[in-house]
Formats: sequence, structure tokens, C-alpha cells
Amino acid sequence: MNKPFTFRTAPGALLAGPLALALAACSPDSAPTAAAADTSADAAATKAPSATAQDAFFDNLTALCGNAYAGEVEVDRPESPGNNAFAGQELVMHVRECSDEEIRIPFHVGEDRSRTWIVTRTDEGLRLKHDHRLEDGSDDPVTMYGGDTASEGTANRQEFPVDTFSQEMFTREGMQVSNTNVWAIEVKPGVHYTYELGRTDQDRLFRVRFDLTSPIDAPPAPWGHE
Repeated sequence: MNKPFTFRTAPGALLAGPLALALAACSPDSAPTAAAADTSADAAATKAPSATAQDAFFDNLTALCGNAYAGEVEVDRPESPGNNAFAGQELVMHVRECSDEEIRIPFHVGEDRSRTWIVTRTDEGLRLKHDHRLEDGSDDPVTMYGGDTASEGTANRQEFPVDTFSQEMFTREGMQVSNTNVWAIEVKPGVHYTYELGRTDQDRLFRVRFDLTSPIDAPPAPWGHE
């Protein structure tokens, strides 16, 4: 009697197909992951803010931090020989304090250590203020005047038109002539730093240029910051 033919499956063979499918479903797909990573990188690059001319200018100032430099009056128009606080005086700037948001630069005129320029980052650009102190360290009646940038400027020059706070103070102190002030700072790395004062309604121009090729010894602290 013929025995019926029986199909025998190797042990575990019936599980191989379903198991393979299950494993395939659970395996990570490397191609989409790489694509997703590329997309994320592109998005991050798109969101990263690009450096501006004002960032570059601020960096140029920061690079001077800790150094002091000698200067001289380059332009003083119109001249005022009988009332010139700078005549015959040693002029020294000292990039004394720097942070990511603010740079403080004392400006010494002979033994007069009353002046400090303050350059600050703002949400809209940069700000220049003049911190004036009396010899005892207290505030000068005319202090913290200045203004904010009104344009992008360049990596080497930024201009600061007078702000409302300063105009109100100048008027209160009988200095209305200063209500049209525009200050500027120029930095040419390795060459010069120049401070400038002009007026929009007058032929007034004052510039002090400092030699960046030859750092000098740091001066004493400005008044009020000893």
C-alpha cells in the first residue's frame, strides 16, 4: 500500500517569512534619515543670522581691548585758539572694558580723565554715549549724551546722530548749538582709530586720530572708575 506523500517543512521555516517582514518593518531607513538631517542642516543655516557691517565694526573695536594709543587733533574747524582744551595736551585713548554688548574707551586729555566713550549694541544697531565725570567721580551736569546709528554704516565707520535725550539736556544747559551734533567713530585695523564730531547745520568738524600701529602704556583709570 502506497503511503500518502507528506510535505515536510524544515523547523522554523514557516517563521522565516513573517519574521523577515517584521524585521524589515522595524529596521531604520538610513536614506530618509540622512535626507532629514540634510534638511535640518539647511534650515539651521537659513535661520543663522549673517554678520552685519555693525557686527564687523564692533569686532574691530573689540580687537583693540586692553590697549592704549596716543592721538592728535587732525581737524578742528573752525579753530578756537582762546578756548581749546586740547591744545598742547597729551591725548590718549584706552580700550579698557569690553563685553559682548558694550565697550568702554576712556579718553584722556592731559591730566583730565573725565571722559569715557561707551559703544553699546542695541536691537536696532549701535549706540555711542559720552560718560563725563567730575574729578571726585560724580556725574558731570552734562553727561551720557550721544545717539544711535541711523544707517548700517560700514565695518570701518559708524555715525551717531544726536538723540532726543541729549538735545533736551543741551537745551537745559544752554548748549543748543550742540542740538545738531553727529558723532562718528572710524576704525581701520592696524592703522588708526578716529573720533569725530560734526554738526548738520554748521561748518563744524572736530577729529582726533589715534595711531594703532604703536600701543602705549595704559593710563590711570578715568575719574569715577578707580
